[in-house]
Amino acid sequence: MGLLVYGVPLSWDETIKQADYIRSQAVEVEYMLIAYDHKKKIASLSLQQENVLKSTQNLKKKYENLKIQDKSEMTYNDFPSFHYEYASYMIEGIPGNPYGEDIETLLLVEENMKKRRFIIKKYIKSNEIPLTLTSFPRLGAPGVFTDPYYPPRGHVSRSLFLPDEVISSHVRFPTLTKHIRLRRGRKVIINVPIFIDENTPLPFIDEAISLSDTFPFKSVGLLDNIIQPNHIYMDSMCFGMGCCCLQVTFQTADISEARTLYDQLIPMGPIMLSLSAASPAYKGYLSDQDCRWNVISRSVDDRTSEEMGEKPLKKSKYIIQKSRYDSVDCYIADNLRNNPKYNDVKFVMNEEVRKKLIDNGVDELLANHISHLFIRDPLVIFSDLLIQDNKTESGHFENIQSTNWHAMRFKPPPPGTDIGWRVEFRTMEVQLSDFENAAYCIFINLLTRVISLYNLNLYIPISKVDENMDLAHHRTSVLTEKFWFRKNIFSFDSYSPKTVVLCNDDTFDEYKKMTIHEIINGQNSGPDKFPGLSPLIRNYLDTINVSQEVKQILGKYLELIEKRASGEWQTTASWIRSFVRNHPNYQKDSVITQEINYDLIREAEKITNEFGKNEELTKRFL
Repeated sequence: MGLLVYGVPLSWDETIKQADYIRSQAVEVEYMLIAYDHKKKIASLSLQQENVLKSTQNLKKKYENLKIQDKSEMTYNDFPSFHYEYASYMIEGIPGNPYGEDIETLLLVEENMKKRRFIIKKYIKSNEIPLTLTSFPRLGAPGVFTDPYYPPRGHVSRSLFLPDEVISSHVRFPTLTKHIRLRRGRKVIINVPIFIDENTPLPFIDEAISLSDTFPFKSVGLLDNIIQPNHIYMDSMCFGMGCCCLQVTFQTADISEARTLYDQLIPMGPIMLSLSAASPAYKGYLSDQDCRWNVISRSVDDRTSEEMGEKPLKKSKYIIQKSRYDSVDCYIADNLRNNPKYNDVKFVMNEEVRKKLIDNGVDELLANHISHLFIRDPLVIFSDLLIQDNKTESGHFENIQSTNWHAMRFKPPPPGTDIGWRVEFRTMEVQLSDFENAAYCIFINLLTRVISLYNLNLYIPISKVDENMDLAHHRTSVLTEKFWFRKNIFSFDSYSPKTVVLCNDDTFDEYKKMTIHEIINGQNSGPDKFPGLSPLIRNYLDTINVSQEVKQILGKYLELIEKRASGEWQTTASWIRSFVRNHPNYQKDSVITQEINYDLIREAEKITNEFGKNEELTKRFL
C-alpha cells in the first residue's frame, strides 16, 4: 500500500508546515488472516501481520542465498514478495518478478497466487487461514471480531467500534489514520444503506451505537448530526482500508503508450467493479450495496468542511469535489481521440505546480493531471527523508502520488531503475479462489492487448464514468443496471477485425447505456449491434501464434467473466447475501450473527480450497 519506508514521521503540525516543500520538489493480491474458535463457532480476524511478514522475509532471504549459491537465474516463479497493508490482519502478496510479454506467462498467474497462499499458510497457526475476502462481515460488530480480542478504544482512530490494534504496526498506517482525522477536523463519516429484509426494524438505527455509550470519545463527531436512518454507520479508516482488493499493474513501452492505456482503462473501472462485486456486508449487517469502493473513499476523506463546500473558504485554498480515494478526474493521453469534451468534470489544480510543469516542457494534459494530485497535503512525512535530491529521487512525488488513491494510477519510472512507464488498474474486488482472481487479472491483461492491437476507442465523458461508479455499487448491479459505454469502439482510427460484429457508427451519438452482459459478451442483433469485449479477446487469441492447449486454458478464465456478466454465474457478493439469507439461524432482520458469520467463513474457505475440484461445491457457489 503505497510508499512504505521506515523512519520518524513528523507530527501533523510539523507535516503541514513542510507540505509546500514536498510539493515543490517533489499483480497485487491482499489476504485476510482469519482465526477460528471452533468450540464457540467464532471466526475472527487474526492480528498476526507482523509475525507472518517477519517469517516470510526470513524465508525469502534463505531462498535468495540459495539462488546465489546455485548461480541460477531468476524465473517467473521466483519467490513472491509480501508486504504490510493497512490492517494488522492483512498481508499484501505480489509476484517476485513481473510476468513477461508472452501469452504463455499468463498461465503462471494462478499458480503464483497458489504459491503465495501456501507460503502464508506455513507461518500461521493451525486454526488460522489466509482468506481472500474483500470485507469481513463482522468488523466492528458487537462482540468478538479480532484474535486476540481488544475492546474498542484508542487515541489514533478514536473509533466507537474498533480498537487501534487493528491498525498495522508499520508507522505509516497509524500516522495516516491520525493525520486524516486531524486534517479533517473530525472523524471520518461512513454511512452505507442497510439491506431492508422482512423483519428489519424501520426506521433502522444502528444498534451498535447504543452499545457504545460508555466510550470516552462518543462526543467526538456529533453523532446526532451524522447518523442516517436506515444506514450502517462506520467511523474509522479501517472500515475502508481494512478491505482487500485485487490490483493489476501494466508496464508499457513508453510514456505515450502508458497515457493511452491509462485513458482506455478508465471506463472499464466501474464495469470491473460491478463484475467483481464481493462485499455486501459491514459491521454485522447486510447492506444494500455490493462493493467496497465508496466505503474506502469515505474512510480516507480528509477534506475540511471548507473544502467540502459546507463553509466559506477561509483557511483552505480550494473546494474539492472528491475524496483522495475516488474515481479519475481527467484523461491524459496526448492524441486526437482525447477530445476535450470528454474531460467534462471540473477539478481544481495547484496552479503553481501546473505553471512550473508547463514552463519545463510538460504538456497541458499531463500538467493538469499532476497538478491536480498536488492539491492534496502530504499526510505522512518522515523527518529523515525530508531533504532529497529530486533529480535522483522521487520520494516527494511518491509521497503525494501514493495517497491519491484513484481508480487508475499513472506511474512514472522511479529514478535510477530500469522500470518503465506503468499504469495500475485498481477497482476490482478480490475473489475467494485463486482461479477467480487469476481470471479477472487475465481478462484485463488480454483486454489491454486487444486495446493496443485494434487501437480501440473506449472514451466516454468523465461524468458518465462517475455515474457508472455510483451504479456499480448497487445490489446486483451486474444484472439490473445499465452502464454508459461507447457504442462504436472502432471509431476514428481503429482497426476492426473482420470476424466480429461491427458497431454502428454515429459520431453524434457516441455512447449509450448497456448492460454488462452486452458490454462483455456483445449484442449481435437489432439496430444497436456491439461486438463485446470478450469475443474480441477470443478473436485476438485466434489470430496469434499460440497453442490450442493455451487457448483452452485461457478460455476457461474468460468463461468465468462471460458467465458472471450474463448472470448465469453469480458474483461473490450475491453468493454471500444468499448464504446469509438462507442460513437456518437468520431472522430476516439484516443481522449477521457470530454463528452465521462462522458458517459463512467456513464455506468460503471450502470454496477457496476446492473451487473447480469439488463439482457440487463449485455449482453451489456459482
